[in-house]
Amino acid sequence: MSKAILTDITKCIGCLKCVSACKKENKLEMDVPRIWQKNDGLSAENWTSIIQKPDKHYIRKQCRHCLEPACVTVCPVGALHKTETGAVVYDKDKCLGCRYCMMACPYGIPRYDWDEPVPYIRKCILCYDRLKNNQQPACTEICPVKATIFGERDELLKLAHQQIKDNPDRYIDKVWGEFEIGGTSVFYISDIDLGF
Repeated sequence: MSKAILTDITKCIGCLKCVSACKKENKLEMDVPRIWQKNDGLSAENWTSIIQKPDKHYIRKQCRHCLEPACVTVCPVGALHKTETGAVVYDKDKCLGCRYCMMACPYGIPRYDWDEPVPYIRKCILCYDRLKNNQQPACTEICPVKATIFGERDELLKLAHQQIKDNPDRYIDKVWGEFEIGGTSVFYISDIDLGF
């Protein structure tokens, strides 16, 4: 069965523990800011980020692990592929560095590793090695307020819809990621329009 992540924007406190856990689990180094990169916190060394909105909302950004990933479709060498768990992973040994995946991703997630002599892209892989060992991703495991949780895709969708139904004054009646671009494996529920 396909796995997924559900993030409740109303619960996130912006503590950045998910960001730190991702960096530690994936052995990511300190990031060198690049003026030509998007200012959304993501880079070759940051695979998840927290974006603070002016109204004190915190929105977690990471690969959405699309059900029909455009990045996989356009990769000419099969460096990106979707696993049975739902994770979209890549093989850096196959990557040509063509960056077609960067152009194809509707969320602008894959990032180019400019510091490597033979550069390739990098992105969240949903802690695929942990999934293979029946563990949840590091980011969901560490969340102190359970703003982001992990489980079976179908079960998380049911939970998200139930949360909205039980709390109509707290949430917008929408599960982001359920239908967008064919559906994703990363969902959001929120009290503000997320704009994606």
